[in-house]
Amino acid sequence: MRLQTSKTKNAESFYIVESIYVKGKRSNKVVKKLGTIDQIRAMIGPDKDPYEWGREQAEILTKKQQEDHEEDIMVKFSPSKQLETDQNNSCSLGYLFLQKIYNELRIPQITTEIVGNHSFEYDLDSILSNLVYARALYPASKRQTYEITGKFVETPKYELHHIYRALSVLASESDMIQAELYRSSRKICERNTNVLYYDCTIYFFEIEQEDELRKYGYSKEHRPNPVVQMGLFMDGNGLPLAFSINPGNTNEQTTLKPLEKKILKDFGLSEFIVCTDAGLSGTDNRMFNSIQNRSFITTQSLKNLKGYLKEWALSPTGFRLGDSEEEYDVSIIDEDVYYNSIFWKEQWINENGIEQRLIVTYSPKYRNYTKQLRDRHLTKAARLISSKAASLSRKGGSDVSRYISAMNTTPDGEVAEKTTYSINEDAVKKDEKYDGFYAACTDLDGDPMMILKVMKGRWEIEECFRIMKTEFEARPVFLSREDRIKAHFLTCFMALLLYRILEQRVQKIDDKITTSKLLSTMQEMNAVIRRDLYLPSYTRTDITDALHTVSGFRTDYEVLTAKKMRKIIKESKKS
Repeated sequence: MRLQTSKTKNAESFYIVESIYVKGKRSNKVVKKLGTIDQIRAMIGPDKDPYEWGREQAEILTKKQQEDHEEDIMVKFSPSKQLETDQNNSCSLGYLFLQKIYNELRIPQITTEIVGNHSFEYDLDSILSNLVYARALYPASKRQTYEITGKFVETPKYELHHIYRALSVLASESDMIQAELYRSSRKICERNTNVLYYDCTIYFFEIEQEDELRKYGYSKEHRPNPVVQMGLFMDGNGLPLAFSINPGNTNEQTTLKPLEKKILKDFGLSEFIVCTDAGLSGTDNRMFNSIQNRSFITTQSLKNLKGYLKEWALSPTGFRLGDSEEEYDVSIIDEDVYYNSIFWKEQWINENGIEQRLIVTYSPKYRNYTKQLRDRHLTKAARLISSKAASLSRKGGSDVSRYISAMNTTPDGEVAEKTTYSINEDAVKKDEKYDGFYAACTDLDGDPMMILKVMKGRWEIEECFRIMKTEFEARPVFLSREDRIKAHFLTCFMALLLYRILEQRVQKIDDKITTSKLLSTMQEMNAVIRRDLYLPSYTRTDITDALHTVSGFRTDYEVLTAKKMRKIIKESKKS
């Protein structure tokens, strides 16, 4: 098939035609009318040539026609013939969708540059790509990963010991890889660097002795294991931007500036808003992000405000709704009418020499949420008291034991033989007065609701950490050398970037597709191999259709020949 155009006085029309023979004479048959040149330009935009686009459509239709006319395959199988010993009879297809993103990001070109700076013979790109795909779909130890990737359509061309050697190389090039990934990602997806979100989390190790990197530090799970700390920057569109690894006992407030300086230097960014939670918003970080073309927005703990500011913040009067100048007393509003509304008030304050804007909001919906959350904590606290659990002795801001009081004396003031536990009603009442209130600080002017909207985006960086810890099983970490540990987190970071790009593309087709559904679907996309034929053994669904649509190839035919599989692999490696 080929493109053919027809010009008239008023327009130029585009057609796809094919040559046919009628009674021995050659003729042209119109297969599809593409429209006029003006219609095509309106559809494809100004950056693409209409004639080039038309030729591409003709090529697509030609390939489809060839596929539709492929002959049926007849293969005989014997119920009495055994399978060959040690012969691989199945393979994974799901990783091909990540491979498409991997190559669009031009990571093979990055690894080629790395190879030029080192001296080794193993295939670095094959190792890195397999580590990334396996981390997203089949997380396991490096030894198990080597065995798992043997089930990929393209089997590994390296040995297990090469993986550990490659980790050391990747660790030494981590900063360069992150910067190059940012630059290449800008060509295949939209990166919103006007707002950068930063957060930290910890990963534990199944060891007891700490070292220079793995240190005993704070753990929300109260694990008695050495940990490392990961700091992560995410852009405003929910895509990971850069990360750093620090010893587990590092004060997390000190981790922001070094990584941000790396972004300023290596990524060529200079104008952005840094958004953090209250635990990362110390004076130094606010000061650092209130100079040049940078700004900050951070959550503000109401409990940690100075007395006069806390009194103003928790006062129910002076709140506004939207752009209205009317002031409300939130203690007397009809909460059924205003259940989904967000009331706000603000004032400029000077804290530690920084002029900043304190915005306080009140929401009946948020009030209901915090009350329900506390009720669950109180239920758990009562259960702990009745069971006399060992965790009664733990204390922490988010731990239910803060609602438990211990009595070590009798009513007469004498020392009791046993400690008596009960619900701490004073602690409950102290928390109740904060129900429904939320606060943020910023050095920005402008619409307060827009600033709060930016703050709401913080859930996505928490989602990034959740994906790495849960779906990608980035912890516990079983490596011991510092360079290999850092390389492990590099592969986790890269897997997250590939996955989030793929996820965003798929969700444009169906925004109800969840992380767990998408990953489990790719994990289950396998094929049975028989005599150079691939028989897909998964269920075709709306999710598999979406994956094929955004990736530009299909694996969901009844049977795939070796030739067709090679074409699919080639398509997944187009950059």
